[in-house]
Amino acid sequence: MSNDALDKLIWVLVYGGLLALCLGLFVLRADAGLGWGFVIGGGAVAAVGAALLVVRARRGPGP
Repeated sequence: MSNDALDKLIWVLVYGGLLALCLGLFVLRADAGLGWGFVIGGGAVAAVGAALLVVRARRGPGP
């Protein structure tokens, strides 16, 4: 995977995960089970994006 594609994937995961986490916090008032699902899922997706950010930082510049 090229560095440009990895950069795009990282930011989609980070921002998408944080958006889902925030949505889950709002949904908690109406439905606790669904809200916690969004919170946990969004947090996990954002954490994967953060882990890939560390991987990207350790990679050298591409050709």
